[in-house]
Amino acid sequence: MKRKIYIISAIFITLALLFILQKLLIPKYIDDIPEGALVGEYYKEEKNHDVLFVGDCEVYETFSPKVLWEEYGIKSYIRGSANQLIWQSYYLLEEMLKYEKPKVVVYNVLAMKYGEPQKESYNRMTLDGMKWSASKIKAIKASMLPEEKFITYVFPLLRFHSRWSELKEEDFKYIFNKPIVSQSGYLVNKGVQPVDKVPTGKPLADYNLPEISYKYLDKMVKLCKENDVELILMKAPLLYPYWYKEWDEQIKNYAKKNGLTYINYLNLTDEVGIDYSKDTYDGGLHLNVYGAEKMSRYFGKFLNNPTLHAILN
Repeated sequence: MKRKIYIISAIFITLALLFILQKLLIPKYIDDIPEGALVGEYYKEEKNHDVLFVGDCEVYETFSPKVLWEEYGIKSYIRGSANQLIWQSYYLLEEMLKYEKPKVVVYNVLAMKYGEPQKESYNRMTLDGMKWSASKIKAIKASMLPEEKFITYVFPLLRFHSRWSELKEEDFKYIFNKPIVSQSGYLVNKGVQPVDKVPTGKPLADYNLPEISYKYLDKMVKLCKENDVELILMKAPLLYPYWYKEWDEQIKNYAKKNGLTYINYLNLTDEVGIDYSKDTYDGGLHLNVYGAEKMSRYFGKFLNNPTLHAILN
């Protein structure tokens, strides 16, 4: 009997130590690379949003849910992450629609240009923050690079066991309880770095957006229709990476064919009031808080116009 108790106790202590070790070694994404914390923060939110945003950095640094709520009474949340690929956006949306039923979903189309997984570090910032579900499993399988292993997502300790030399103060400080780093998914940045040169795109061998991107966009359209949610496609008014007119035409045609609204804010910078000498913090890759507030006011007015009044009210 004593031997049995000893074995059970030893197993329990070992598992507890492994759990603590894993919590310590997993990146915290608080002071350093806060965008890695965004996906997981959704679970701490009340699930009663009018609008949900999904996509890459062009959503989580372009809209302010605070402005949408305070000035337009629109409750919104941004489920964005760095270099979020369209299949990741789809499975995040699939998961969110099990928690709540928004009136509008907004998808930023920049990631349509990617037809295959990019980097494990980006995968981790999107996938590790998801709770375990069928959606997460499918997202992992769709996102893994050839050298990645599914088991390392189940047990992140297997992936991060060598982080000992990289541990920082935040790894110990936030081992069990992490603070919120965003405003409903929005990362505030007050820095200012003007655009010094407007880019011109380099010629491409093939301007067709990948078939797999259309496959997941089709799935997103179907998912929204099944849940009676209005899907809006958008392109944020950011200059880098370059958005080709050929890509824009393909999205326009897709939106028209599927009865969707598509807004390319690169064509509306004057109407929005974007000033690239003041409204970006890194030379045109992302908007700062001043640009995001302008975008939020313009988008709030759009959502409250008569054509979408029935959706939001």
